[in-house]
Amino acid sequence: MSTKTIDLNPLANVLSGAVFSDNLHKSIYATDASVYRKIPLGVAYPKNNDDIKTLIKFANENNISLIPRAAGTSLAGQCVGDGLVVDISKHFTKIIAFNEHAKTVTVQSGVIRDELNNFLKPYGLFFGPNTSTSNRCMIGGMVGNNSSGTTSIKYGVTRDKVIELKTILSDGSEVTFNELTFQQFQQKQLGNSLENNIYKTIFNELSNKETQQEIINQFPKKNIHRRNNGYPIDELLNYEEFGGENKTINLATLLTGSEGTLAFTTEITLKLDPLPPSKNIMIAAHFSSIQESMEAVVIAMKHNLFTCELMDKTILDCTKNNREQLKNRFFVEGDPKAILMLEICTNSEEESNKKADELINDLKAKNLGYAFPKLVNNDIDKAVNLRKAGLGLLGNMVGDNKTVACIEDTAVEVKDLPNYISEFTEMMKTFGQEAVYYAHAGAGELHLRPILNLKKKEDVVLFREITSKTAHLVKKYGGSFSGEHGDGIVRAEFIPQMIGEKNYELLKRIKHTFDPHNIFNKGKIVDPFPMDESLRYQADRKEPIIETIQDFSDSLGILRATEKCNGSGDCRKLPEAGGTMCPSYRATKNEKDTTRARANALREFLTNSEKQNKFNHKELYDVFDLCLSCKACASECPSNVDVAALKAEFLHQYYKENGVPFRTQLFADNVKWNKLGSLTPTFTNLVLNTKLTKKIMGIATQRSIPKLTKTTVYSWYKRNKKRLLSQPVKFGEIFLFVDEFTNYYDANIGIDTIELLTELGYKVTITKHEESGRSFISKGILDKAKEKADFNVDFFKAKITNSKPLVGIEPSAILSFRDEYLRLADDKNAAKEISKNTFTIEEFIKREFEKNNISSESFTAKTATLKIHGHCQQKSLSSTEPTFKMLSIPKNYSVTILNSGCCGMAGSFGYEKEHYQISMQVGEDTLFPKIRNAGKETIIAASGTSCRHQIKDGTSINSKHPVTILKEALL
Repeated sequence: MSTKTIDLNPLANVLSGAVFSDNLHKSIYATDASVYRKIPLGVAYPKNNDDIKTLIKFANENNISLIPRAAGTSLAGQCVGDGLVVDISKHFTKIIAFNEHAKTVTVQSGVIRDELNNFLKPYGLFFGPNTSTSNRCMIGGMVGNNSSGTTSIKYGVTRDKVIELKTILSDGSEVTFNELTFQQFQQKQLGNSLENNIYKTIFNELSNKETQQEIINQFPKKNIHRRNNGYPIDELLNYEEFGGENKTINLATLLTGSEGTLAFTTEITLKLDPLPPSKNIMIAAHFSSIQESMEAVVIAMKHNLFTCELMDKTILDCTKNNREQLKNRFFVEGDPKAILMLEICTNSEEESNKKADELINDLKAKNLGYAFPKLVNNDIDKAVNLRKAGLGLLGNMVGDNKTVACIEDTAVEVKDLPNYISEFTEMMKTFGQEAVYYAHAGAGELHLRPILNLKKKEDVVLFREITSKTAHLVKKYGGSFSGEHGDGIVRAEFIPQMIGEKNYELLKRIKHTFDPHNIFNKGKIVDPFPMDESLRYQADRKEPIIETIQDFSDSLGILRATEKCNGSGDCRKLPEAGGTMCPSYRATKNEKDTTRARANALREFLTNSEKQNKFNHKELYDVFDLCLSCKACASECPSNVDVAALKAEFLHQYYKENGVPFRTQLFADNVKWNKLGSLTPTFTNLVLNTKLTKKIMGIATQRSIPKLTKTTVYSWYKRNKKRLLSQPVKFGEIFLFVDEFTNYYDANIGIDTIELLTELGYKVTITKHEESGRSFISKGILDKAKEKADFNVDFFKAKITNSKPLVGIEPSAILSFRDEYLRLADDKNAAKEISKNTFTIEEFIKREFEKNNISSESFTAKTATLKIHGHCQQKSLSSTEPTFKMLSIPKNYSVTILNSGCCGMAGSFGYEKEHYQISMQVGEDTLFPKIRNAGKETIIAASGTSCRHQIKDGTSINSKHPVTILKEALL
């Protein structure tokens, strides 16, 4: 915990926003996407400029630091500190002004980059810098780091786009930095305000000819566009009063890349560019070595590229283990050591193809590369998403050895790349290292990463040694040690080496002028924190042993499962970015409700708790409370952090000390109560849907309770078994898993499934298996869930084969066999074998259709429009593509898949009174508006029973299970 104790209650009383100093918030804000960990004093969420002024006043009075934070995706530790974190991501989110004619836009610092470009797209404009985190990173953070991304070779870096910054200085004064003429610059120096002193200091310091020459001699080469070591005083030399040619000066240039150490930026005015030409082609050039790819960059950059990006074998191999990215590997041929993604853009397909062929022929003539697939349209997006996921994918390495961000931001001249990489590779061999290569190669920017175990002291020593040696090598080539990720903690120590001691002293004087009491982001750029201290893990610690009921051996234990989260923040992505993760964050916009926060909080308490049961913390209960167990993170998080599994384990362990709440037990034991209620279903349904019953059970009174059917699937099958078995069998036998939800609530869907498959020539066998255990799993009663898993695995292991698969109707139930059963069952081998032959009904029908066992001729030729909402666990553990294929079997059905996120019901979650509003908010986020706009004649398909119920409650529209839709289409 922080060594300083400050009472934040007086601050909370005067802020319009909020401030938190509880252990949970301090834990989840102790890290960013770097290797560092510092427990802050607390976290503030300012609502307006007055709040920021109040925070600055408080910081000055109490001698503390303010740590500005946007999305928290910094790789160098910029957002880590022991002061007060100021999170602008929740309230500073407005697009303030837009001038289409002037091609400018003014935004608050918490506007997300892709959100801005979504707004600008209809006007044919965009903000060029494009980081891999663009769907959640914020303009304020991009200004703080001077971000660049994939497009910098064509559109420049953030500094090139900043026209004006509205800021609040360390004395609380509001100051705007923008372009000034010589006369205006002189006028700014008159007076004794802090603003006047800043302009006087800059003028006095940079007017000195010796200082100018020292800057020119020591700073990185001017033609390296990505230069971000310390403060960019070299850029100010472009002003004619300081030896340059520009007649105007703009100190916004100085603040861009200053990492929030000079002033607090609240509004940003940006210069915009026209959208790129629409006819683009991406060549994915494959290489047999990194060296070969670097030589190819020099050739490729002569071809007017829009992007030139590198992925190496390590990253490509990581994509094999990620469900979401595996499908984006379609263009990879063989086993390349590196792939360069080279993008050509023109206004005609013919011209783009011509230029692409010229590039390929040029590479072939130099004998560089062995495969050159050309990608167009959506295939480019898939390849770009694969590359963007690289940072997170690197966190998916099993064990304590991880790729470490320390030398990942070096930039040299493009012509120097081959020699630089050659020397770098030789240097790494002396450390016994083979680095990971991930680069904006066309800009000379290389995201090189060593693989280290920072839990070991010897590797912490290597951490410093490798960083130091690389800094020397970069300096030798006149390069930049910080290209776009900033100095932060990890590289700030090396600034004197990179720019010279005299220039570094100048930076310190500039910092002191702006911020005499060092309240803005202490420990960054000047007087930095040591780069090998305050790491996430204590070196040579005794590794905590955490016993769990689930098997987390695939991550080497539950603690390492939490440690897979590297903080990349993909769980904060915009809904427009697609996918489902993370529904609770999308609803609340609170960091506490992200996948990242849950993983980090659990890691923090499992590592540092002194309790015998390390799970027994109310803070953990709070952080997991709004997790819907949707499983989206298990596939969409590049590191595959499965928070649903972590939550289930946490609840199981927490209940050992605190007991299982009545309502939780009630929901978990729903099969027992449904079996009893189904004896008199009409009476049961009447009683359950009264307000009194709902209040007693803790259910939202606005909810309608699902009604028990008058007949169950089992009772119907028993009555119709003889008739069904007399039907001719053409294509073999399947075992139908009659889950507990279908049996009691949706018997008509179960009946439709049996009738459909029988009509199509399959023998449908129904057995007396156990319930799936889904309710026990989601409620964390894992001892009972394990009993169900063990029974079902033992029951089916001698029955299920490739020719006799297990098929299920409700996704969350049948997919337990492919997910949770593998963690819970004692007979792991049997569970794995069953999982290989377990299918959702959609997967099975798709498979049979592709084998020509099912024909479109068996179904109606009538037209219909269908839209599919996919169940969250279906999207994570399977796909909605089989549903699309299945519903497209009737030849005149027009089917589309909605990008609809999570419905918000999530089993019992949406029924619970305290979760009802969040549940409906999640639905309104994406799904409900799309359902309402679908049109009256459109059929809505939804596989999940909870999804159908939520759609009904949220839109008053009835949706159908896909199997019912197909059954109704049967001739």
